[in-house]
Amino acid sequence: MLTDERFEALAAKYIDMVYRVAFGALKNREDAEDVTQEVLIKLYREKRDFESMEHVKRWLIRVTINQSRKLFRSPWRRVEPLEDYAEMLGFEQPEDRGLFLAVMGLEAKYRLPVLLYYYEGYSTAETAELLGLPPNTVSTRLARARARLRETLSEVD
Repeated sequence: MLTDERFEALAAKYIDMVYRVAFGALKNREDAEDVTQEVLIKLYREKRDFESMEHVKRWLIRVTINQSRKLFRSPWRRVEPLEDYAEMLGFEQPEDRGLFLAVMGLEAKYRLPVLLYYYEGYSTAETAELLGLPPNTVSTRLARARARLRETLSEVD
């Protein structure tokens, strides 16, 4: 079981990542905050010892995806305009904001692999493992997501 100090260190290190993954799945700030809180509670209650920091990170992402899916199916789910969240982030470059909105506009089956692969730095195989999909499926979804993003972003120009 985690000590309070160890939990605090892990929570501080990974809270932003958990939130990004949850927001990427749910596209709603309040829902992402709820999922982040649930994931941290699960981490606090987790009795097993993690082998490494990478093991903790993978466990957190897996739990975040599962909690997001659970909330996504909930009848209480809220919808929030992405523009509001994009404003809050304050992008340095205008094209970063456009890319963010385009990524968030993708269907979840394309959005989650993009977030894990490009934003969290996981390989195709690691992304596949985290999502519970075959690696070829993740590769295909990444390729289709890139094509859709190219199409969406070229329409804006």
